[in-house]
Parts: sequence; C-alpha cells; structure tokens
Amino acid sequence: MRNPVGPLPSTIYWRRRAVALCVLALVALLIFWLVNSTGGGGGSGNNGSSGTHTPVGTITPGPEPTGTHITGRPGGRDTSGGDSGGSSGSSAGSSGSDGGSNGGSNGGATDGSSAGAGSSGGNDGGTSGTAGTSSSGGAASGGVATGGGSGNGGSGGQLPAGSTLPDCSPGSVQLSLRSVQNSYSPDETPVFELRAANSGSVSCKVDFGPAKAVFTITSTAGNAHTWASDDCPTAGSGSYLLQVPAHGSTTYTLRWNAKTSSPKCATPKGSAAAPGTYLIQARLSGYGAKQVSFVLSQD
Repeated sequence: MRNPVGPLPSTIYWRRRAVALCVLALVALLIFWLVNSTGGGGGSGNNGSSGTHTPVGTITPGPEPTGTHITGRPGGRDTSGGDSGGSSGSSAGSSGSDGGSNGGSNGGATDGSSAGAGSSGGNDGGTSGTAGTSSSGGAASGGVATGGGSGNGGSGGQLPAGSTLPDCSPGSVQLSLRSVQNSYSPDETPVFELRAANSGSVSCKVDFGPAKAVFTITSTAGNAHTWASDDCPTAGSGSYLLQVPAHGSTTYTLRWNAKTSSPKCATPKGSAAAPGTYLIQARLSGYGAKQVSFVLSQD
C-alpha cells in the first residue's frame, strides 16, 4: 500500500487513493444524512417526523405591559381624530367668518345709517335703515349710508368722535366713485360706493358726515335736480369718521331709495324717480368731487 508499483509515477497513485477516500467519505456522509432525516426507517406520522424527537417546550408569556396600548394599525391614520380636527377647523372658520362680518357691520353699517333711519319716510321720501346711534352722521332722507371698507393696508372701520388719528392729507388721498350696477330695475335699490385710497405711509381719518360728504343726483334730461343728501338733513347728523389705512383704502356706501327730494325740505318730495339716465356726484370737503352715471329702468 505505501509503495505502489507500476509504470506510472508514485504521485499519480497517491492522488487516486486520495480521490477514492474522498468519495468514500462523501458516501458515508450521505448515508448518515439519509438515516437521520428518515428516522432510520422507524418514523411515524404523515409528515415523516421521527418519533424519537424531543417535543418543543412551551413558551411562557411575559408580563403584560401596564402602559397605554396602541390600538391603531401601523401606518394608518386616526379617522376620528381627523374628523374632530376638521370639525374644530370648521368651527373656527365659522367663528372667524362671523367675527369678520360682525366687525365689518359694527365698523360701518351700525352707526352710518342713523340719519337714514331718522327720516320718517312717506311724504319726505325717507327710508329706514339699519339701527344706528344718533351721535353719528349718515345720509339725508332717502339715503342710507354705511361705512367701513378694506384695502391692502387693512380694514377701514368707523372711529369714535374725538379720535386722535390724524386727518388725511388731500394730497395723499384719492377719491373714486362707482355705481354697484349700471342699471337698476324698479324693485332694486341703487347702491353707490365712494372709495378713499391712502397712498401715504401713515393711517389717517376722513370725515364722511353729511356736512362733509354731499351726494347729488340729477337727471340727464335737462340736468334736473332729483335728490341730494343735504336737501333735508336730519337732526343729530354729525361727523362720520372712517379710518383710511396706510397704503390701503376705505369705502363709504350710499343706498338710495329712488325717491326725489327738494332743497330745504320743500315740495315736491318723496315721489318715485322716473326711469331714465342719471348722474350722481359725490363731493367731499377738501378732497374734490367725483361723478358717475347710472340708469333707472322701467322693468
């Protein structure tokens, strides 16, 4: 065995013996694996598991956690929380909207219509407006005035009498007048807006009271006088101060009842204005005048 005899070199015979030994070892390992996997032919059960295997021990559960349990599914979202958040957001939005509308009403319409509300209607053509305090000015009979607008610099609300806010300089405030509609049917109320825009860098105030802001409506047919806010001023008409924000604007709104009036409360007055084309002029003391046309239609 140790000294092979043959025509070939001895290293070749050793290699052959090594290969034969490796093959024998592999065959032995294969037989060993087959015997163990099949349980030596003595297995039982459908799965071929050996009857001699040791059963797996029972796993004892650990103590239950005492903290807060997470009930939500991983990666999901809490729909109830989202609904609650949405409801809260809606409520806050409604509150903000209500607050904004109330603020706009209080800042403008509340006090601006007292003069219109003070007129009796009927013969003198006055219309009742929204409730207001008697200390502030508005329009004369036949018109209901509201103030308080908005601009880029913020809101322009009504100011109390004696406000220390500086008066606006005519050089920094520009006026513009517009009719909300070009034409009004008999069942519609003509509405006009006088806007004051502040180009200055400081907020200031403008007096839109009936003694300062005068609206005059004339018919284009013969330039006939139809109505004016100072024809028959009401008692208690005073200043009507509106803030004009820096680089912003404020708007004074006039609602006309489409009834005629005469200077110094003379007759005729209170009759319905005839259909046709009209000019309304707004003259604000110290700031000039603006005018615009509109139509009262037959139907």
